[in-house]
Amino acid sequence: MSPVVRPTHHSIICEAAPNKKADSAAKRARQAEKRRVHNKARKSVVKTRMKNVFYLWNLQVDELNLAQIGPKFEHHEMFPARTNTEFVQVFYRSHLKMRVWERQEAGVVGVNYGLLGNNLPPPNQVIALLRSRNITKTRLFAPNLDVLTALKNSGIEVILGTLDQDLQDLSTNVSHATTWINTNILPYSDTIRFLCVSAGNEVIPGDLSPYVFRAMENLKTALESANLGNIQVSTTVSTQILGISYPPSKGEFSEDVSSEMGQISSFLAENKSPLLVNVYPYFAYIDNPNEIQLSYALLNSSEVVVRDGTLEYKCLFDAIVDSVYSALEKAGGEAVEIVVSESGWPSDGDGEIAASVENAEMYNGKMIEHVSGTLGTPKRPGKSIETYVFAVFNENQKPPGTEQNFGLYYPNMTEVYHVEFN
Repeated sequence: MSPVVRPTHHSIICEAAPNKKADSAAKRARQAEKRRVHNKARKSVVKTRMKNVFYLWNLQVDELNLAQIGPKFEHHEMFPARTNTEFVQVFYRSHLKMRVWERQEAGVVGVNYGLLGNNLPPPNQVIALLRSRNITKTRLFAPNLDVLTALKNSGIEVILGTLDQDLQDLSTNVSHATTWINTNILPYSDTIRFLCVSAGNEVIPGDLSPYVFRAMENLKTALESANLGNIQVSTTVSTQILGISYPPSKGEFSEDVSSEMGQISSFLAENKSPLLVNVYPYFAYIDNPNEIQLSYALLNSSEVVVRDGTLEYKCLFDAIVDSVYSALEKAGGEAVEIVVSESGWPSDGDGEIAASVENAEMYNGKMIEHVSGTLGTPKRPGKSIETYVFAVFNENQKPPGTEQNFGLYYPNMTEVYHVEFN
């Protein structure tokens, strides 16, 4: 049968050209096998090296509701990495009709799932909520048994962080990293797709920064020893790593972190791993509201606000990301990609400037739309930007004020405001 290009969710009729040179004995054997299988049962499953193939007899493909049954196959527990499903109706030897449900590609936008609240819903309800919103990625700040258990077979991809206080141990001996991987990754690796392990969160600059690079090396070694070398290793940084951030082309790591960031940049480039960067135009705006336009911070400007040589910026989000790209380039990390590990806007903050539901809804809505497209940034155009919204819930054990009001949802799982993730 000649190859057929199959568009998603469409019916296809394929015509098979008869093979006039087919071996007659093989032909008779195939016919006998077909009769045997037809007589055996109306439903069977055949295991192959690649997947499970289901045979459903008397199938009328035009009567199938693919939108309803396709996701059930895609997310079934038998297929932790999700699966395509083909439904075939045979008319006679040379004609068949096939309809295909192709597994949905994971979106580029995920959410940060924080746990600093004493009134948050149980993880199984949270994961069900994420799936109902077609959210296919999440970032966890540290391992949590209940959350990891709820994520099994969910189809949600995960960035998993280490606790900051574990960095010193992880850096001193690969055995500590091996124990960490064997405890927090390996038992779940068949049912959860881990994208990346982050060695700490925003510890550079700081007292723990000298431990980050060696911890990353040891975690990577431990993953490879566990045959999990496809999982990337990185660290999460804030824009405090920058000594110069304006204009974006002048972005450069500060002198006090240049040594650590040089090592990390080389590691990331060598291992084709991204740098995880927390990007917050909100904080840049409130630190300098007289110089930064609110519309520029909210991704709501229709005009170019900053011209940097030939590069033109309409939003502060892009300017921040590109300033880190410039710093990476100067440190030898030209090939390193950036994943925006956090970005968001507070919906309240006890009178804090610009903290409102309206602004939070505008920022997150426009940010999701922006990074999901292929516009990219002026410095790195033509591609989407993997980004994680901060955060799922308002968390009442964070510091009072804006820090407690970055959530998309209240702890009772009602929306603070609505944004689309599709």
